[in-house]
Amino acid sequence: MSAAQLGSRRITAAGLLETVLDAGSFSSWDQPVQHTGIGARYAAELEAAELKSGVDESVLTGEGLIRGRRVAVIVSEFRFLAGSIGQAATERIIAAIERATAAGLPLLAGPASGGTRMQEGTLAFLGMVAITDAVRRHKEAGFPYLVYLRNPTTGGVMASWGSLGHMTVAEPGALLGFLGPRVYESLTGTPFPPGVQVAENLYRKGLIDAVVAPEELPDIIDRALRILIPSAKPGGAPIPETVNAVPGTASAWESVLLSRNPRRPDLRMLLAAGAADALPLNGTGQGENDPGLSLALARFGRQSCIVLGHQRPRHADAPAMGPASLREARRAMQLAEELQLPLLTVIDTAGAALSQEAEEGGLAGEIARSLNELIGLRAPSVSVLLGQGTGGGALALLPADRIIAAEHSWLSPLPPEGASAILHRSVEFAPRIAAEQGVDVGSLWRIGLVDHVVDERPDAADEPREFCARMGLAIEHELALVCAAPAAERLERRRAKFRRLGR
Repeated sequence: MSAAQLGSRRITAAGLLETVLDAGSFSSWDQPVQHTGIGARYAAELEAAELKSGVDESVLTGEGLIRGRRVAVIVSEFRFLAGSIGQAATERIIAAIERATAAGLPLLAGPASGGTRMQEGTLAFLGMVAITDAVRRHKEAGFPYLVYLRNPTTGGVMASWGSLGHMTVAEPGALLGFLGPRVYESLTGTPFPPGVQVAENLYRKGLIDAVVAPEELPDIIDRALRILIPSAKPGGAPIPETVNAVPGTASAWESVLLSRNPRRPDLRMLLAAGAADALPLNGTGQGENDPGLSLALARFGRQSCIVLGHQRPRHADAPAMGPASLREARRAMQLAEELQLPLLTVIDTAGAALSQEAEEGGLAGEIARSLNELIGLRAPSVSVLLGQGTGGGALALLPADRIIAAEHSWLSPLPPEGASAILHRSVEFAPRIAAEQGVDVGSLWRIGLVDHVVDERPDAADEPREFCARMGLAIEHELALVCAAPAAERLERRRAKFRRLGR
């Protein structure tokens, strides 16, 4: 897509506010801009920009309603000096962020900018640090920061407040990048490769969560905020009644075989049939998008959470979970801590990737870092053993305050066939090895790992929606339980649980 085609789709600040906010709900927070000590040429440029755009600076701030919910907004106006950010715009942005934080409001940013304002030089450039600090403090206070990247967003804006969202979506076809293509060509003498700095490519690379047309944004924001700001605060919702089943009588090997049924409910089905709502996120936000793990905002009954889970491959030749997956896992953990929501991990993996790329990408170290983060996570946590639980790929998502297990799930350092090959140089002893190693839910229950069993009647593959509904209720129950516990007590119990297993 050419720059001309991109430019023809540019939406103004007023147009975005009109599209996203409930009719007539916008209230401006902006104070008149004062430019002092500037030269005549720059003053003339500012005056011309105001006449062209109809606004007094490159950003508008204020608050409005989205589906009846109060939301603070910061929106760029590209027609004002290409949406560039100078000192006055910096002060306006920071004031709005601080006001949103003080009022406890979620914040929606809609940048469209060429970056910092060249007419103001280094001082404008340094303003990105102060804006970043304001965003950081807003997020540390536990309030959502959502970003809608518009066409174009480049330079210092993309390298600061444009890239810090809890959830980041972008306008279709938007030009997004660190260095604008015109500047790149001027500096290097060659044109920038086409198709790189486009929203759809950034989505494929795991840098943004979705590509969304402006008219679709109100629904996305509404769904996200219903999850991120639940009507019942964590620990305040009632703990629903559910059935904690007794582990079944199937052998460990029978459970292993049942868990491998391709028709067995996976994470996709669990979110579709067991959650009240789920909004997928995408990638690490750092240029990696590994299909081995999925990340979502979700609500089970009245309990909101961040979901991180193994995504069972649809095809046998699909890549297994690699190191990038576990870097995405750390994004989920950070979201849970910043948004003060519980983390739900879902385990269903035949094992992590076995490849040169996985080794050179630091898979073992990523597993270690995931264990380190999860065992000390300040946020409440629940883990679900949904199906297969093989090796370090499963262990990496296991540490949690409470652990739920589907009746025919299992957990083992290797597939039973692999353990049999090590011990007997043959896979024929796999059934016996599975029993001896205690991989099944009954054994995991007896050693104190599993806290809650969801029964299968008799196989989840035969009743997928009903099973997912039961699992969803169990998840809601356990999320409410862990959220009700004091943080220090919860963390100590989590550590003690894994210290005392089998004793």
